[in-house]
Amino acid sequence: MPAPRPASDRQIVLRLPRHTLKIAGIAFVAGLLLFLLVWATGRKDDFYKASPAQPAAGAQADDNIQPLPAPLPAQDGASDMPQAKPPEETPTLVETAPPAPPAPTPLPEDAVPGAPGAAPANAAAAAGGDRPVPMQGQMPPPRYPAAALRRGDAGDVVVRVDVDAAGNPGGVTLVQRSGSRDLDRAAMEAVRHWRFHPAQRNGQPIAGSLDIPFEFKPAQ
Repeated sequence: MPAPRPASDRQIVLRLPRHTLKIAGIAFVAGLLLFLLVWATGRKDDFYKASPAQPAAGAQADDNIQPLPAPLPAQDGASDMPQAKPPEETPTLVETAPPAPPAPTPLPEDAVPGAPGAAPANAAAAAGGDRPVPMQGQMPPPRYPAAALRRGDAGDVVVRVDVDAAGNPGGVTLVQRSGSRDLDRAAMEAVRHWRFHPAQRNGQPIAGSLDIPFEFKPAQ
């Protein structure tokens, strides 16, 4: 009869029911699937996460950027650039009034006695003659008629004025015509506004008459 085998040489056979093996297999497969799911999810999260080295690289890039130089003053512009031209000034048309027509001037005293320009400075001393004498400052010159000025009319006019004993002008008549009716009328109208020292006889004022010449000449 053979001797019995030691216990270490014996094979221990564990026999489990079939449904227990199925449950264990299902649990193993479920655990493996759960592990794969967690691992795959972890990989996706790591894919979208920024690498910790990127901020350091960005900071290093910012350190390498040099600041821009300060802008030059306005007067130290580039010499190659053309300088801006100041705006051109547009000439302004200034309307000026047309020159006033020249006032007719009386003829010299030697041409006609008693002319306005021949009145002496001391009118009172000259008032003792036999003819009236125009008062200084009371002899407004005639106005040059605009129509005669446009036509260029010119000429000499001599008017005779009757002065009463009070020195007021009375009748005015033409002694010499200029050839222009406008000039003749202007001379006669001016003399009507004059004032005179009356003529005297024996120290008494009397009525008298005086011829007054005028020269009408347009300004050149």
